[in-house]
Amino acid sequence: MTAFRYRRAALALTAAAVLPLTLTACGGDDSSSDAAADKSSSAPAEDKSSAPAEGTPADGPFGPACATVPKDGAGSFDGMAQDPVATAASNNPALSTLVTAVKKAGLVDTLNNAQNITVFAPTNDAFAKIPKADLDKVLADKEMLTNILTYHVVGEKLTPTQLESGTYDTLQKSSVTTKGSGENYTVNDTSKVVCGNVPTANATVYIVDTVLMPKS
Repeated sequence: MTAFRYRRAALALTAAAVLPLTLTACGGDDSSSDAAADKSSSAPAEDKSSAPAEGTPADGPFGPACATVPKDGAGSFDGMAQDPVATAASNNPALSTLVTAVKKAGLVDTLNNAQNITVFAPTNDAFAKIPKADLDKVLADKEMLTNILTYHVVGEKLTPTQLESGTYDTLQKSSVTTKGSGENYTVNDTSKVVCGNVPTANATVYIVDTVLMPKS
């Protein structure tokens, strides 16, 4: 009987010792979970906005005229990225006058075979600013036309950041100047980029609203 009583007392003591430890462990788990939940709820939400901050150059095509680019097909941004620049331009309806001029000057192969160039591409509206008689005269004069068109080509790919303030040599052998920030850039202080940073297979295109005239 005495042995039995000793055994019951030992079991009671063991239970008394183990119980607080068990409760403490359970309480620790709850505290950890609560802390994790509090930390999660207090953490700031991730900013998922993809819009560039004001003054920050865009990563992809930008500008108001980009809205007129076809959403799919050869004339879309994805389609143009697959073709060399002269071919890509021919698939963009807003550049049909430029494409006609490039063909008259015999520059299709020159532009398509060049590597890592930048083209400032005047829109149809840009050419329309030139009086028709003057434009017809330029289109009929291959040397003059070549001089003007090659002035729109820089022998390196320019990023929007590089356009913020720069002077770049053209294939025509004189230079263009650029300035601006964010999504607003001008070339030679007169021609505004209306759809910029458009990739083609061998060039970066900046579509502009005014035809550039060589300085010499």
